[in-house]
Amino acid sequence: MDSSSDAHGRHRCAACFRQFNKMEHLVEHMRAARHSGHEPRCDICRKHCRSFEALRDHLGVGGSTLPKAASCADAFAARGCAICLRVLAGAGAASLGAHRAACRLSRTPPPRALQQHHRTQPQGGALALGCKMVGAGSDGSLDVCARVCVIDEQENVLFEAFVRPLLPVTHYRYETTGIRPEHLRDGASVTVKSAQRRVEELLLDGEQPWRARTSRGRARLLVGHGLDHDLHALHMDYPAYLKRDTATYPPLMKTSKLSNSLRFLTLNYLGYEIQTGHQHPFEDCVAAMRLYRRMRGQQHHPRADAHAPAPAADDQQPFPSWRQRELERMTPEDLLRLSTPDYHCWCLDA
Repeated sequence: MDSSSDAHGRHRCAACFRQFNKMEHLVEHMRAARHSGHEPRCDICRKHCRSFEALRDHLGVGGSTLPKAASCADAFAARGCAICLRVLAGAGAASLGAHRAACRLSRTPPPRALQQHHRTQPQGGALALGCKMVGAGSDGSLDVCARVCVIDEQENVLFEAFVRPLLPVTHYRYETTGIRPEHLRDGASVTVKSAQRRVEELLLDGEQPWRARTSRGRARLLVGHGLDHDLHALHMDYPAYLKRDTATYPPLMKTSKLSNSLRFLTLNYLGYEIQTGHQHPFEDCVAAMRLYRRMRGQQHHPRADAHAPAPAADDQQPFPSWRQRELERMTPEDLLRLSTPDYHCWCLDA
Protein backbone atom coordinates (compact mmCIF):
# COMPACT_ATOMS: atom_id res chain seq x y z
CA MET A 1 0.00 0.00 0.00
CA ASP A 2 1.19 3.55 -0.78
CA SER A 3 3.01 5.30 2.05
CA SER A 4 0.51 8.12 1.85
CA SER A 5 -2.43 5.81 2.64
CA ASP A 6 -3.07 4.11 5.96
CA ALA A 7 -4.32 0.60 6.68
CA HIS A 8 -7.96 1.71 6.28
CA GLY A 9 -7.40 3.01 2.76
CA ARG A 10 -7.47 6.67 3.71
CA HIS A 11 -5.57 9.08 1.52
CA ARG A 12 -3.19 11.54 3.17
CA CYS A 13 -2.25 14.93 1.73
CA ALA A 14 1.49 15.02 1.05
CA ALA A 15 1.66 18.64 2.23
CA CYS A 16 -0.51 19.20 5.32
CA PHE A 17 -1.04 15.49 6.20
CA ARG A 18 -4.85 15.74 6.30
CA GLN A 19 -6.53 12.41 5.57
CA PHE A 20 -9.52 11.72 3.32
CA ASN A 21 -11.65 8.63 2.78
CA LYS A 22 -11.87 9.11 -0.99
CA MET A 23 -9.28 10.18 -3.50
CA GLU A 24 -11.70 12.61 -5.08
CA HIS A 25 -11.88 14.43 -1.73
CA LEU A 26 -8.09 14.74 -1.68
CA VAL A 27 -8.11 16.15 -5.21
CA GLU A 28 -10.73 18.70 -4.17
CA HIS A 29 -8.62 19.60 -1.15
CA MET A 30 -5.55 20.17 -3.34
CA ARG A 31 -7.63 22.25 -5.73
CA ALA A 32 -8.74 24.53 -2.90
CA ALA A 33 -5.58 24.59 -0.75
CA ARG A 34 -3.05 25.22 -3.56
CA HIS A 35 -0.22 23.62 -1.60
CA SER A 36 3.23 23.94 -3.13
CA GLY A 37 6.92 23.76 -2.36
CA HIS A 38 6.90 27.51 -1.72
CA GLU A 39 5.06 27.13 1.57
CA PRO A 40 6.94 27.24 4.91
CA ARG A 41 7.81 23.69 5.89
CA CYS A 42 8.92 21.94 9.05
CA ASP A 43 12.48 20.61 8.71
CA ILE A 44 11.65 17.64 10.95
CA CYS A 45 8.37 16.11 9.79
CA ARG A 46 8.28 17.95 6.40
CA LYS A 47 4.75 19.25 7.00
CA HIS A 48 3.74 22.28 4.96
CA CYS A 49 2.21 25.30 6.73
CA ARG A 50 0.28 28.15 5.16
CA SER A 51 2.30 30.82 6.97
CA PHE A 52 5.34 31.24 9.16
CA GLU A 53 3.05 31.94 12.10
CA ALA A 54 1.46 28.50 11.63
CA LEU A 55 4.95 26.99 11.45
CA ARG A 56 5.93 28.79 14.66
CA ASP A 57 2.90 27.26 16.40
CA HIS A 58 3.80 23.85 14.99
CA LEU A 59 7.37 24.14 16.32
CA GLY A 60 6.31 25.48 19.70
CA VAL A 61 8.06 28.84 19.29
CA GLY A 62 6.73 31.15 21.98
CA GLY A 63 5.70 28.37 24.34
CA SER A 64 2.57 26.99 22.67
CA THR A 65 2.99 23.42 21.48
CA LEU A 66 0.44 21.49 19.44
CA PRO A 67 -0.18 17.97 20.83
CA LYS A 68 0.52 16.24 17.52
CA ALA A 69 3.78 18.14 17.04
CA ALA A 70 5.37 17.57 20.45
CA SER A 71 8.31 15.66 18.97
CA CYS A 72 8.96 18.42 16.42
CA ALA A 73 8.84 21.04 19.18
CA ASP A 74 11.34 19.10 21.29
CA ALA A 75 13.76 18.71 18.39
CA PHE A 76 13.40 22.37 17.47
CA ALA A 77 14.09 23.49 21.04
CA ALA A 78 17.38 21.60 20.91
CA ARG A 79 18.61 22.41 17.40
CA GLY A 80 16.36 25.12 15.97
CA CYS A 81 16.69 28.83 15.22
CA ALA A 82 13.72 30.90 16.38
CA ILE A 83 14.36 33.56 13.71
CA CYS A 84 14.57 31.60 10.44
CA LEU A 85 12.76 28.52 11.89
CA ARG A 86 15.36 26.14 10.49
CA VAL A 87 16.54 23.02 12.30
CA LEU A 88 20.27 22.33 12.02
CA ALA A 89 20.71 18.59 11.91
CA GLY A 90 23.88 17.37 13.62
CA ALA A 91 25.09 20.89 14.40
CA GLY A 92 27.22 21.44 17.45
CA ALA A 93 26.60 24.09 20.06
CA ALA A 94 29.19 26.42 18.53
CA SER A 95 27.82 26.27 14.99
CA LEU A 96 24.24 26.56 16.26
CA GLY A 97 25.16 29.63 18.28
CA ALA A 98 26.93 31.18 15.29
CA HIS A 99 23.90 30.54 13.08
CA ARG A 100 21.53 32.13 15.59
CA ALA A 101 23.82 35.16 15.93
CA ALA A 102 23.93 35.61 12.15
CA CYS A 103 20.14 35.39 11.84
CA ARG A 104 19.52 37.99 14.55
CA LEU A 105 20.16 41.33 12.89
CA SER A 106 20.93 44.58 14.68
CA ARG A 107 18.90 47.76 14.61
CA THR A 108 20.14 50.46 12.25
CA PRO A 109 19.54 53.99 13.57
CA PRO A 110 18.70 56.71 11.04
CA PRO A 111 21.75 58.63 9.83
CA ARG A 112 22.19 61.94 11.59
CA ALA A 113 22.71 63.82 8.37
CA LEU A 114 20.60 62.01 5.80
CA GLN A 115 21.58 64.41 3.03
CA GLN A 116 25.15 63.09 3.20
CA HIS A 117 23.95 59.56 2.54
CA HIS A 118 21.87 60.31 -0.55
CA ARG A 119 22.82 58.39 -3.68
CA THR A 120 21.81 59.10 -7.25
CA GLN A 121 22.13 55.53 -8.52
CA PRO A 122 20.12 52.89 -6.60
CA GLN A 123 21.84 49.57 -5.93
CA GLY A 124 19.70 46.50 -6.63
CA GLY A 125 16.39 46.05 -8.37
CA ALA A 126 14.08 46.98 -5.48
CA LEU A 127 13.37 50.15 -3.52
CA ALA A 128 11.66 50.47 -0.15
CA LEU A 129 9.18 53.23 0.65
CA GLY A 130 8.17 54.44 4.10
CA CYS A 131 5.91 57.30 5.17
CA LYS A 132 4.98 58.85 8.49
CA MET A 133 1.52 60.30 8.90
CA VAL A 134 0.13 63.18 10.92
CA GLY A 135 -3.53 63.83 11.64
CA ALA A 136 -5.91 66.08 9.74
CA GLY A 137 -9.63 66.69 10.02
CA SER A 138 -11.65 67.91 12.96
CA ASP A 139 -10.58 65.07 15.24
CA GLY A 140 -7.11 64.42 13.77
CA SER A 141 -8.02 60.92 12.61
CA LEU A 142 -7.38 61.52 8.90
CA ASP A 143 -3.90 60.32 7.91
CA VAL A 144 -1.86 62.66 5.74
CA CYS A 145 1.78 62.14 4.78
CA ALA A 146 4.27 64.43 6.54
CA ARG A 147 7.54 62.54 6.00
CA VAL A 148 8.74 60.19 3.28
CA CYS A 149 11.87 58.08 2.80
CA VAL A 150 13.09 55.84 -0.04
CA ILE A 151 16.08 53.48 0.22
CA ASP A 152 17.68 50.91 -2.06
CA GLU A 153 18.60 47.30 -1.33
CA GLN A 154 21.89 48.34 0.31
CA GLU A 155 19.96 50.60 2.72
CA ASN A 156 21.27 53.78 1.11
CA VAL A 157 18.92 56.75 1.39
CA LEU A 158 17.81 57.92 -2.05
CA PHE A 159 15.22 60.44 -0.96
CA GLU A 160 14.08 61.74 2.41
CA ALA A 161 12.07 64.86 3.17
CA PHE A 162 9.34 66.40 5.24
CA VAL A 163 6.14 66.86 3.23
CA ARG A 164 3.66 69.71 3.59
CA PRO A 165 0.18 68.15 3.65
CA LEU A 166 -2.55 69.61 1.47
CA LEU A 167 -4.93 69.70 4.46
CA PRO A 168 -4.36 71.65 7.69
CA VAL A 169 -2.68 69.50 10.34
CA THR A 170 -4.73 69.19 13.53
CA HIS A 171 -2.64 66.52 15.30
CA TYR A 172 1.11 66.20 14.80
CA ARG A 173 1.30 62.93 16.81
CA TYR A 174 4.63 64.11 18.18
CA GLU A 175 4.94 61.21 20.64
CA THR A 176 5.43 58.77 17.77
CA THR A 177 6.39 60.87 14.73
CA GLY A 178 8.62 63.50 16.38
CA ILE A 179 7.25 65.99 13.84
CA ARG A 180 6.76 69.62 14.90
CA PRO A 181 5.04 72.53 13.08
CA GLU A 182 8.38 74.05 12.08
CA HIS A 183 9.28 70.86 10.17
CA LEU A 184 6.38 71.43 7.74
CA ARG A 185 6.93 75.11 6.98
CA ASP A 186 8.12 76.51 3.67
CA GLY A 187 11.84 76.00 3.18
CA ALA A 188 11.99 73.01 5.55
CA SER A 189 9.64 70.72 3.59
CA VAL A 190 8.53 69.89 0.06
CA THR A 191 5.08 69.78 -1.46
CA VAL A 192 3.17 66.53 -1.95
CA LYS A 193 3.51 66.97 -5.71
CA SER A 194 7.30 67.33 -5.49
CA ALA A 195 7.59 64.24 -3.26
CA GLN A 196 5.35 62.28 -5.60
CA ARG A 197 7.41 63.28 -8.63
CA ARG A 198 10.71 62.33 -6.97
CA VAL A 199 9.44 58.93 -5.80
CA GLU A 200 8.05 58.18 -9.27
CA GLU A 201 11.37 59.10 -10.87
CA LEU A 202 13.20 56.66 -8.63
CA LEU A 203 10.72 53.84 -9.19
CA LEU A 204 10.28 54.18 -12.95
CA ASP A 205 14.04 54.68 -13.56
CA GLY A 206 13.38 56.47 -16.84
CA GLU A 207 10.61 54.09 -17.93
CA GLN A 208 7.35 55.47 -19.28
CA PRO A 209 4.45 55.03 -16.79
CA TRP A 210 2.27 53.25 -19.35
CA ARG A 211 5.05 50.76 -20.11
CA ALA A 212 5.58 49.96 -16.42
CA ARG A 213 1.93 48.89 -16.23
CA THR A 214 2.22 46.51 -19.16
CA SER A 215 5.85 45.35 -19.06
CA ARG A 216 8.32 45.72 -16.22
CA GLY A 217 11.22 47.07 -18.29
CA ARG A 218 13.46 49.23 -16.10
CA ALA A 219 10.79 49.92 -13.47
CA ARG A 220 11.82 48.80 -10.00
CA LEU A 221 10.10 46.62 -7.45
CA LEU A 222 8.51 48.59 -4.60
CA VAL A 223 8.91 47.16 -1.09
CA GLY A 224 7.10 48.37 2.01
CA HIS A 225 4.54 47.64 4.70
CA GLY A 226 1.01 48.82 3.94
CA LEU A 227 2.04 50.15 0.55
CA ASP A 228 -1.48 51.03 -0.58
CA HIS A 229 -1.85 53.33 2.42
CA ASP A 230 1.49 55.07 1.75
CA LEU A 231 0.86 55.43 -1.98
CA HIS A 232 -2.60 56.84 -1.36
CA ALA A 233 -1.11 59.44 0.99
CA LEU A 234 1.30 60.48 -1.79
CA HIS A 235 -1.54 60.46 -4.38
CA MET A 236 0.32 57.79 -6.33
CA ASP A 237 -0.49 54.55 -8.09
CA TYR A 238 1.85 51.69 -8.93
CA PRO A 239 1.26 48.34 -10.70
CA ALA A 240 0.31 45.56 -8.32
CA TYR A 241 2.75 43.08 -9.89
CA LEU A 242 5.65 45.37 -8.97
CA LYS A 243 4.65 45.77 -5.31
CA ARG A 244 6.12 43.61 -2.54
CA ASP A 245 4.08 44.35 0.58
CA THR A 246 5.12 42.66 3.83
CA ALA A 247 1.61 43.36 5.21
CA THR A 248 -0.15 41.26 2.55
CA TYR A 249 2.46 38.59 1.71
CA PRO A 250 0.66 35.33 2.67
CA PRO A 251 3.61 33.58 4.43
CA LEU A 252 4.03 36.62 6.71
CA MET A 253 0.35 37.01 7.57
CA LYS A 254 -1.52 35.60 10.54
CA THR A 255 -3.26 32.24 10.33
CA SER A 256 -6.53 34.22 10.35
CA LYS A 257 -5.41 35.91 7.08
CA LEU A 258 -4.98 39.25 8.86
CA SER A 259 -1.82 41.35 8.58
CA ASN A 260 0.92 41.36 11.19
CA SER A 261 2.40 44.68 12.23
CA LEU A 262 5.84 45.61 10.93
CA ARG A 263 7.06 45.80 14.52
CA PHE A 264 5.95 42.18 15.14
CA LEU A 265 7.54 40.91 11.92
CA THR A 266 10.82 42.69 12.61
CA LEU A 267 11.07 41.35 16.15
CA ASN A 268 10.22 37.75 15.24
CA TYR A 269 11.91 37.36 11.84
CA LEU A 270 14.83 39.79 12.09
CA GLY A 271 15.47 39.70 15.84
CA TYR A 272 15.36 43.36 16.88
CA GLU A 273 12.82 45.99 17.91
CA ILE A 274 11.68 49.03 15.95
CA GLN A 275 9.20 51.88 16.43
CA THR A 276 10.29 52.72 19.96
CA GLY A 277 10.10 56.40 20.79
CA HIS A 278 10.09 58.82 17.85
CA GLN A 279 9.67 56.79 14.67
CA HIS A 280 11.58 57.54 11.47
CA PRO A 281 10.45 56.19 8.07
CA PHE A 282 14.06 55.16 7.37
CA GLU A 283 13.77 52.51 10.08
CA ASP A 284 10.56 51.15 8.56
CA CYS A 285 12.14 51.08 5.11
CA VAL A 286 15.13 49.11 6.38
CA ALA A 287 12.93 46.60 8.21
CA ALA A 288 10.69 46.04 5.18
CA MET A 289 13.67 45.67 2.84
CA ARG A 290 15.39 43.20 5.16
CA LEU A 291 12.22 41.14 5.40
CA TYR A 292 11.91 41.14 1.62
CA ARG A 293 15.52 40.10 1.12
CA ARG A 294 15.17 37.31 3.69
CA MET A 295 12.03 35.98 2.00
CA ARG A 296 13.58 36.35 -1.45
CA GLY A 297 16.69 34.43 -0.39
CA GLN A 298 14.80 31.30 0.60
CA GLN A 299 15.73 28.17 -1.33
CA HIS A 300 12.55 26.37 -2.27
CA HIS A 301 12.43 22.83 -3.52
CA PRO A 302 10.68 23.28 -6.88
CA ARG A 303 14.01 24.51 -8.25
CA ALA A 304 15.63 21.17 -7.42
CA ASP A 305 12.74 18.95 -8.54
CA ALA A 306 14.13 18.05 -11.93
CA HIS A 307 12.11 14.83 -11.88
CA ALA A 308 8.82 16.63 -11.22
CA PRO A 309 6.19 16.53 -13.97
CA ALA A 310 5.57 19.69 -15.96
CA PRO A 311 3.04 22.05 -14.41
CA ALA A 312 -0.41 22.45 -15.85
CA ALA A 313 -0.75 24.66 -18.90
CA ASP A 314 -3.16 26.93 -17.04
CA ASP A 315 -1.35 27.96 -13.84
CA GLN A 316 -4.49 29.55 -12.49
CA GLN A 317 -6.25 26.17 -12.56
CA PRO A 318 -3.72 23.39 -11.91
CA PHE A 319 -6.48 20.83 -11.19
CA PRO A 320 -9.23 21.38 -13.81
CA SER A 321 -12.42 19.40 -13.46
CA TRP A 322 -12.09 17.85 -16.92
CA ARG A 323 -8.97 15.98 -15.67
CA GLN A 324 -10.72 14.60 -12.59
CA ARG A 325 -10.26 10.90 -13.41
CA GLU A 326 -6.61 11.38 -14.33
CA LEU A 327 -5.99 13.32 -11.14
CA GLU A 328 -7.61 10.64 -8.98
CA ARG A 329 -5.14 8.08 -10.34
CA MET A 330 -2.16 10.17 -9.25
CA THR A 331 -0.36 9.72 -5.96
CA PRO A 332 -0.52 12.52 -3.35
CA GLU A 333 3.13 13.30 -4.09
CA ASP A 334 2.36 13.76 -7.80
CA LEU A 335 -0.53 16.05 -6.94
CA LEU A 336 1.75 18.16 -4.80
CA ARG A 337 4.35 18.47 -7.57
CA LEU A 338 1.64 19.53 -9.97
CA SER A 339 0.18 22.15 -7.64
CA THR A 340 1.08 25.84 -7.88
CA PRO A 341 0.75 28.52 -5.17
CA ASP A 342 -2.01 31.11 -5.24
CA TYR A 343 0.47 33.95 -4.73
CA HIS A 344 3.76 35.13 -6.21
CA CYS A 345 6.58 33.76 -4.08
CA TRP A 346 9.34 36.30 -3.58
CA CYS A 347 12.02 33.67 -4.15
CA LEU A 348 11.12 33.98 -7.86
CA ASP A 349 12.51 37.54 -7.85
CA ALA A 350 16.03 36.28 -7.18
